[in-house]
Amino acid sequence: MRKARESQILELLSQCGRMEVSVLAQRLGVSQVTVRKDLDALEERGILRREHGFAVSGSGDDVNNRLAIHYEEKRRIARRAARLVSPGETVMIESGSCCALLAEEIARSKPGATIITNSAFIASYVRRVDGARVVLLGGDFQNDAQVMVGPILKVCAQQFYVERLFVGADGWSPALGFTGNDHLRVQAVRDMAEHAGQVIVVTESEKFSQRGVVPLNLPAGASAVVTDCGLTGEQARRLSEAGTQIYQAEEESAL
Repeated sequence: MRKARESQILELLSQCGRMEVSVLAQRLGVSQVTVRKDLDALEERGILRREHGFAVSGSGDDVNNRLAIHYEEKRRIARRAARLVSPGETVMIESGSCCALLAEEIARSKPGATIITNSAFIASYVRRVDGARVVLLGGDFQNDAQVMVGPILKVCAQQFYVERLFVGADGWSPALGFTGNDHLRVQAVRDMAEHAGQVIVVTESEKFSQRGVVPLNLPAGASAVVTDCGLTGEQARRLSEAGTQIYQAEEESAL
């Protein structure tokens, strides 16, 4: 029940941005004490912030805010993607909400794994996991997204080579493939992809109906995509024709 309430809270905040605790309690049909406990747990995980009597989501480009949208769906995708990683493996993970949840899942479930990332948010997000190993790449810092980009990042990425790089996406089209909305972050993905055996996109199926303004243009394309069960037959066919393997997260019963 608690996970279901947390998902409802996050969906409401993604719509309203800021809500009173008393209003949340009324909408959820529980006491304010219960809502405060849920909000404390979500704030501790860095998903929202508290103000006196209110719960608040972040700005549009803030990863905290994007985490709150379809949180449970993204968590399932992250769990499915983590199954591709072995204990003790070193992986690269780019910035984004699905990527943050994936990093947390790897840190919790893959003993000895090391995460190389250009996301200061991810480095901070997984710090509360005992034994988490993170290498933060340097670069020019984008404040809201809390991500490193630019030529220094390219130099830092050259010091590593991994089997798997996990990235997010803002959209997709059959003609362009996966796309992003920020050219500096897209270039960061390309720079990291040059030092990975395969690139795996982790994103919700709704992104396949959207299109970003900058094609990722990955060196060898995306090797695989991990998404939810909302992918259409046509989208799956196009991905397969492009040589992209598809992994879909299964629905889970609410506990």
